[in-house]
Formats: sequence, structure tokens, C-alpha cells
Amino acid sequence: MFGNSTVTFLPKLIDIGVDFTKASLRIVLIIIAAYVGLRLLRLAFNRLETLLNRAAATAEVIPGAATKRIRTLMSVMWTIVVGLVWFVAVLTTLGQIGVNVTPVLAGAGIVGLAIGFGAQNLVKDLVNGFFLILENQVRVGDVAIINGTGGLVEAISFRTIVLRDEAAVVHVFPNGAITTLSNMTKDWSAYVINVNVAYKEDPDRVVDVMRRVAEEMYGEPKYRAAMLEPIEIFGVDGFTESAVTIKARLKTQPLQQFTIGREYRRRLKKAFDTEGIEMPLSQRMLRTVEPSQPASAP
Repeated sequence: MFGNSTVTFLPKLIDIGVDFTKASLRIVLIIIAAYVGLRLLRLAFNRLETLLNRAAATAEVIPGAATKRIRTLMSVMWTIVVGLVWFVAVLTTLGQIGVNVTPVLAGAGIVGLAIGFGAQNLVKDLVNGFFLILENQVRVGDVAIINGTGGLVEAISFRTIVLRDEAAVVHVFPNGAITTLSNMTKDWSAYVINVNVAYKEDPDRVVDVMRRVAEEMYGEPKYRAAMLEPIEIFGVDGFTESAVTIKARLKTQPLQQFTIGREYRRRLKKAFDTEGIEMPLSQRMLRTVEPSQPASAP
């Protein structure tokens, strides 16, 4: 009796051992395939990053800015690819040991849906941040105005942008909450100046003085490196109660517009004083009225 049972049990045990060995080999092969696939993908990502850096180097104004942006994007993409590869490898491994992966996929879908509903703002921040960096809308070191607040961009992530204004106040903006973004230092900058002079002054003479002062700055090596081209004078731009407004623009390297503009204003004021060009002052007329005497009683 026991002999027959032993004879019947041994083939089943052998079949189980064979199946276990085959499943183990398949699992090992899946892990090896995932590892080798990731190594090949890593080489492909490195090659792609090199090609993108070479393509962006010719058009990039600020050296190194494109490299940082491309490295950030490739890092995020690599993290996503690694997660997907190992997720597929784990599911395939579970299938080899007899686990039904359909409920696992269904559960993962439900969990992902719940997380998506609960973290809509976070997902919106991440998506907007990804395209913000991908499209190179703003970079660390730029001067930008976000939702009406201006400052120097100190940090950019896929979730937030950090600005520091002139008073050293730090402003943090979630990427999903950004409605308006103005970059004041993208590729090049400009300093726009409105010069007010008295009505009695000759506009052509004023323009000549403005252009001469700008040419003197443009000829100095210290400021020539920051000024991209000579001053651009638009001409008479408006009239006020006591002045004629002449508008001009100085085109500069990024972040240099304020330094060049302030120095230009200083020199222009001294040149106007030398040439006797009057810059009008606001005038107010005050009239005093004597209080009326009360009528005498009869």
C-alpha cells in the first residue's frame, strides 16, 4: 500500500521540482534581461544627452544653461523609464510563480485613480514644471515677473519656482498656479529710458547729447562688453504738462541692463548740466485768501 503511494508521489514531486527549476530560470532570465535592457537604455540616454548638448550649444547665449536643463530632463525621464522597466519585470516574475496579475493591475489602477483625484494640484504642478523646463521659459539666474511679482530666479523644480525680490523676500510659486510669467533676461535685456526736458529745449539737440553720452560709454571696454549695440533713440514719445518726453533703449547682455542704465542716467544728467539743457520741475501755484470779515450788527 505505501509502496504504491510512494511510486505515485515521486513523479509528482519530480514534476514540481522541474516546474520550480524552469520558473526559477525564467525569473533569473527576466531579471538579467531587465538589467541588460537598462544598461543599453542608459547608453542610449547618454548618447541622446550628448547630441542634445551639442545641438543646443550653438544657440545658447549663456554657457552651461542648456546643459543643466537637458540634464534635468534626462534625469526625470530616466527615473520614469527605470520604474516602468522594473514594474514590468516584477509583474512578469509574479506570473511565472503562478500569481494572477490581473487583480494586481486592477488594484494598481484603482490606487492610481485615487491618488490622481487626491493629488490633482500636485500632478498639475509637476506637468507644468516639466513643460516649463522643457520649453526653456525661465532659468536659474534670470530676472522674471511671475503673477505680478518680480525678482531673481533662485531655484526651479518640477513643482515650484523660487524668486527673491529686491528686498530679499523669497517668493515660492507652485508651477500649477502660475498664470503669467515674464522673463526680463531671456537671451538679451534692454533698459528703456524716458527723458523729460523743458518745452523750450530743441529735441534734436537733446537727442544728439543722448547719443553722444551713449557712444562714450559704448567706446569704453568696461561697458562695451555689456552693451550689445549702440543706443536706439525712438524720438519724442509724449507730452506732459511741463515736459517733452524722449524715449530711448539700451540693449545689453542679460542682467546688465540695470547697471548700464543707471550709469547712463548719471552721465546724462551731468551732460545736460554742462550743455544747459533744462529738465523741468513740477510747479504748483498757491493762492492765499483772506478770511472775510463778519458783517457788523446793526
